[in-house]
Amino acid sequence: MAKESGLGLTVTVDDSAGTGQAISNDITSATITMPSGVQDVTGVNSSGMERLLLLADLTVSFTGVFNDAAHLSHAVFKNYRTLAASQTGRTTAMVHSGQTLSDEILYSDFSHNRGQDGSWVWTAPGNLPDGGVPAWS
Repeated sequence: MAKESGLGLTVTVDDSAGTGQAISNDITSATITMPSGVQDVTGVNSSGMERLLLLADLTVSFTGVFNDAAHLSHAVFKNYRTLAASQTGRTTAMVHSGQTLSDEILYSDFSHNRGQDGSWVWTAPGNLPDGGVPAWS
């Protein structure tokens, strides 16, 4: 596979009814992290650090432009508190150049910011809720 830009990323997120909605056109930036915990297991007889990888995690954060049209970003995230309170994740799929990262994501916030210039943007951060191990396919 060749080096590529981030152009062409598609994002689909389940709405409160569990139906995947393509909201890529509303998203202006996306951050995806897949960290693992690390345990220091260095013995006193070692001259260098020794570590073990622990539990895997997945976090996402989307930023976008306010759009209250049917089935787009505001409709998808506006009821996030109902699902967050019930600890129910929403299927979220990110696809780029034939590579897919799809998992349940528990969105913990849906913040809005009105800029001094009049812009109206939102941010929706989320985390892995179910103990699954995230992987690109």
